[in-house]
Amino acid sequence: MNSAMRILILTPSVYPNISGNAVTAERWRRSLADRGISVEVMASDGLDSRLFLERLRNFRPELIHVHHAYKTGGLLLNPGVKPEIASLPLVVSPGGTDVNLDLPMADRKEMVLSVLRMARVVVVQSDETFRSLRQWTPDIAGRIVNIPKASMWFGDEPFDLRGVAACNPEAIVFLLPAGIRPVKRNLECLDAMKRVWEIRPKTRFIAAGPAVDAGYAKAFENGMNAFSAFARWILHIPPAAMRQAYGASDVVLNASSSEGLSNSLLEAVMAGRPVLASDIPANRQVVAGREGDRPAGLLFDPGDPGDFLRKALTLIDDHSLRTTLGAAARLQKARIPSPDDEAVLLIAAYQRALQN
Repeated sequence: MNSAMRILILTPSVYPNISGNAVTAERWRRSLADRGISVEVMASDGLDSRLFLERLRNFRPELIHVHHAYKTGGLLLNPGVKPEIASLPLVVSPGGTDVNLDLPMADRKEMVLSVLRMARVVVVQSDETFRSLRQWTPDIAGRIVNIPKASMWFGDEPFDLRGVAACNPEAIVFLLPAGIRPVKRNLECLDAMKRVWEIRPKTRFIAAGPAVDAGYAKAFENGMNAFSAFARWILHIPPAAMRQAYGASDVVLNASSSEGLSNSLLEAVMAGRPVLASDIPANRQVVAGREGDRPAGLLFDPGDPGDFLRKALTLIDDHSLRTTLGAAARLQKARIPSPDDEAVLLIAAYQRALQN
């Protein structure tokens, strides 16, 4: 593969939007460009077939990398689009919700499977997703490759997280960086943090992320307004300032019911922050680490509000534990692949797709 190679990455949303899909695609774009690859990233959300085909013909990619099967499936399977891309090699990287939520749903399963079966190579980025997808799609198991996920800071701009959220110096700040939608369980996390605050009034809860699901976000906004004494919602933190935002927190939260491999948890580890995360397979991989690693945080049972409460209180009361978990996170940081390492493996997947 050389500098003439042209890759189109089709993903639900694109940078500078703040979403896991956008951040992942932008990391790929930057690291691939550093290796001389010409990359265009295109958002599938709201993209009609006519405009897609026009942009496709203008860019003339040699390969399309489709990120998130269900959310791009409507466009790819459009009768006017499918014949136009039939001759182009496809690499598909399913999202965590593709595997954990969409495949088990009867009305979504066939679209996800159709997109996956169009792929010459399927890229996953966590051990659990690799195992799960091979069980769902034994007919294409040989096309699935596991490329360990990297993490990247997009800058080091200052951001006064505590000042923006009006936190005093004594506050213990729990940061939930996530778009507002049901799968992230932002509203449930707010309810859990309210119980923590009632017992430990020095607790502060900061949610950082855009409204993704309008109805759910409205309910979340109402809840945040009702509990403004301890809770703040920051709609947008510039991507280049996220490193500083993490550094100003005491604990990073992840309350998701489904993840592929969370960018925010990897970023928490990169920032050396202890985490409190829902006990789901992908989160275990980050929080517990590999065999022999010290845990970088605590896992809570998402079906047991009392478990969240106990562990949040432990983190508030035990400063030495927070320090120990943060130190373990910094040690795990060394195991996160660099964006360049990830790019090398992506290029190998592209080469394989082009040769098949």
